[in-house]
Amino acid sequence: MTKSPDRAPLTRDFFDRDVLEVAPDLLGRTLVRRHPTGTIELRLTEVEAYAGEIDPGSHAFRGQTARNGVMFGPPGHTYVYFTYGMWHCLNLVCGPDGHASGVLLRAGEIRIGADLARERRLSARNDKELAKGPARLATALDVDRELNGSDLFGGPTPALSVLHGTPPPRDQVRSGPRTGVGGDGAHQPWRYWIDGDPTVSPYRAHAPRRRPSRKAA
Repeated sequence: MTKSPDRAPLTRDFFDRDVLEVAPDLLGRTLVRRHPTGTIELRLTEVEAYAGEIDPGSHAFRGQTARNGVMFGPPGHTYVYFTYGMWHCLNLVCGPDGHASGVLLRAGEIRIGADLARERRLSARNDKELAKGPARLATALDVDRELNGSDLFGGPTPALSVLHGTPPPRDQVRSGPRTGVGGDGAHQPWRYWIDGDPTVSPYRAHAPRRRPSRKAA
């Protein structure tokens, strides 16, 4: 039986491109999470590009470390990091091997396996909120650091993979500053989303943390 085009998996060559080409091209693709409890499929609706050592907003801006090593390739792997001591975020590594870059998966519409996602996202008020934001997306899919470095092409049933899906028309793709990024990387228009999609997360500018004021002696 022939698979329909939208069910065909993307190839590693898809990810072996400049991050600013890959990021908007991921919109509308189907992210598949295979888990012992069942499978979840999510249509990607919002992403952000991070260009490694030339990007002040990237974890790899100051070079390779034990934490960010997977970002340096090869493409088609996952980079999962833990933030604020509470949340995981899922990125897909892209670009030439040895040059760090990745796409943060910010939001999506769960089309298969919503019942599994609801069990992990008890605070979601409706299904549109199940994966509305990068931490919510990772939680809904049960993604943590154990999946850091996972190969999207690692065998017939990898834990995570991406299918062709149905990309939106070009005139429905929007771009703007990345959420929560400050400093020199604040104004790069490297956040991409499908216009009008209810699962897209709200934009929030970077808010510097304030140190508590010291009382006068």
